[in-house]
Amino acid sequence: MTEVKCGTIEDVIYKNKENGYTIAVFENEEESFTAVGYLPFADAGRCYELTGSWKVHPVYGEQFDVTEAKEIMPTSTKGIENFLASGAVKGIGKKTAILIVKKFGLDTLRVMEEEPDRLSEVEGIGEKKASIIGEAFKEKRAVADVSLFLQQFDISPGCAIRLYREYGEAAVDIVTQNPYQLVNDVYGIGFKKADAIAGKIGIDKNDECRIQSGVKFTLNYYVGEGHTYIPQTLLCEKAGQLMDVSTESVYEVLVGMAFEGDIQIEILEGQTVVFLMPYFMAEQNVCKRLLAVNNASLKVINADLDSLIGITEKEKNLELSQNQKFAVKSSLLNGVSVITGGPGTGKTTIINAIMNILEHSGMKTAIAAPTGRAAKRITETSGYYASTIHRLLEYYYSEGEDIMRFGKTEENPLDYDVVIIDEASMIDILLMNGLMNAIVPGTRLIFVGDSDQLPSVGAGNVLRDMIDSETIYSVKLTEIFRQAKESLIVVNAHKINKGENPDCNEKDKDFFFLQKNGEKEMLATIKDLCARRLPAYFKDCDSMKDMQVLTPVRKGMLGSINLNKELQAVLNPPDKDLAEQKYGEKTFRVNDKVMQIKNNYQMSWKRLEDFTEGQGVFNGDVGFIDHIDKEFNEVVVVFDDNKYVTYDAAQLDELELAYAVTVHKSQGSEFPIVIMPVSWFPPVLATRNLLYTAVTRGKQAVVLVGSMNKMYAMVENNRIMDRYTGLKARLKSLL
Repeated sequence: MTEVKCGTIEDVIYKNKENGYTIAVFENEEESFTAVGYLPFADAGRCYELTGSWKVHPVYGEQFDVTEAKEIMPTSTKGIENFLASGAVKGIGKKTAILIVKKFGLDTLRVMEEEPDRLSEVEGIGEKKASIIGEAFKEKRAVADVSLFLQQFDISPGCAIRLYREYGEAAVDIVTQNPYQLVNDVYGIGFKKADAIAGKIGIDKNDECRIQSGVKFTLNYYVGEGHTYIPQTLLCEKAGQLMDVSTESVYEVLVGMAFEGDIQIEILEGQTVVFLMPYFMAEQNVCKRLLAVNNASLKVINADLDSLIGITEKEKNLELSQNQKFAVKSSLLNGVSVITGGPGTGKTTIINAIMNILEHSGMKTAIAAPTGRAAKRITETSGYYASTIHRLLEYYYSEGEDIMRFGKTEENPLDYDVVIIDEASMIDILLMNGLMNAIVPGTRLIFVGDSDQLPSVGAGNVLRDMIDSETIYSVKLTEIFRQAKESLIVVNAHKINKGENPDCNEKDKDFFFLQKNGEKEMLATIKDLCARRLPAYFKDCDSMKDMQVLTPVRKGMLGSINLNKELQAVLNPPDKDLAEQKYGEKTFRVNDKVMQIKNNYQMSWKRLEDFTEGQGVFNGDVGFIDHIDKEFNEVVVVFDDNKYVTYDAAQLDELELAYAVTVHKSQGSEFPIVIMPVSWFPPVLATRNLLYTAVTRGKQAVVLVGSMNKMYAMVENNRIMDRYTGLKARLKSLL
């Protein structure tokens, strides 16, 4: 029989933060009882009106099974104090809760809702903090209402907070009228979740909005895999399977979407293909601008290049090979040029030589790279300042359009005679588009990178497409120089790239293989290496900062998710002096190594040393947790370039532990010591160029742990996942 009960939570026995399922002990004036059900923000001290019925659990006895829950405000001063002290409202801890209730008594909650500025009358609360508390209290009540309503659609509390912040009080209306809108607007809600909501509210499976959303989801899935387009027949087939509708139904909607300008359908190399519009526009524009810059007249260098190279060799104490001299000269004689080569082939030396020549020639030059870590490394190894491409282009977040924009554009271009881009294999088509928009014909544009590494995380295969098109002048460096030959890391990287098995465990060398049987033994060895053996062997080695575990996969015992959990336990274990913040299955702790896993152009940052501020934290940025504020439920991370970024509890889905990262996420970075498991991995990932990319991340030592036969199999597997990209074909056709 259904009953209604009211009570205050005395103790939370269990709470699943992902879906809000809770087991809690309630008390009221008459009784104490255990309730189970969906209570997304349950904490000790909070009051609820519960609707449900009694049931008997075979182990835990009688429980009140909650079918509906409505949070109600406490009516006694003690209840109000307990409620505020529970952490329910951002900015109020136990001490502050006592002071507020002492000041306002039973009128406390009304003051917080209607006159929050009066909180500044309380000792220790200034005007700014009063405003924060007032906003937090208002949001907390609204989010609680939204979240409780959305429980019927299995929307987690974290998603409910993001929905409220996106739509405000209209969140419930939007969810129930067009759930597919959430896919585009709210991080964490994909097509399948929206489709499940749509099914519950009765939207027909052939509804046009549903098919449009499914098509965009399928296109975005392929973009996420690195493609800029998908063949039309494959798109209709995959989207039809996803939605359980006919390919004819998908095609009919496709045509309408093309007329609306959401997608572009075109024939590319004799095949009908479909683009999301931003990727089509980017490819078209990059192609046009690359050729314009490549074919433009260049500012004359008023000296003989051979003489300038000779001067540079003397000044910099260099001895360039003939191929290196050729690369330097060709990059200065062409509008656009590519210099590619593996480790130890002297790419940094060439950048230094080019920079010295340009200084002698009075040329204004910029160097940039796709990531902060790569830019920092260029500065350290070359002595010349390098920035990220985003900073070079003066990125900013456009509030009204909800996208990232660049300050440097066609109308306000970069003012340089020469622009050098290092780690060019990491550039995706959208970033390349932003760069090309800011380059004026007449500028020398030089790309430096390793075309044998994994392609960019984002969509496109820009460096490889430029080289393969044979329209952009390219030089490949193949000679390994004497000093580099002393490193087995360098020698083995080239052997792997040629399909040859690497040499391991030579005395006084830097490339090690530890043969282990079974994933449990591999995992135990990796933990021991990080916590004990490597710090003991390399005396100046910092387990947290100098070692990086790389893995091909995210899931499984040797995937990054489990490795992070295991490595956190040995490298940064629980400590009463280290604050923690839980998010779902993850626990973040002060000093943890973390990574941002999505581009967030709105996220604010500060640098304490020069008091600069800005916006934008990017996918792949790595930092360390500086402190955790339990009163405000905030986590502060210091990223590599000394940017301090504050995350609130709802933003923690954008962070992951980074003791272990996938090889793909490691691109553009170098680490003193790299450790990688070598076990059975899916053949699509256990490839030669993935192993090559992993090995080339290490500078001081590379340690592989696992099966030698599996490593040999990776070297044999020269499978390269072809990407659907159109830049190569466009460059060829326009030439």
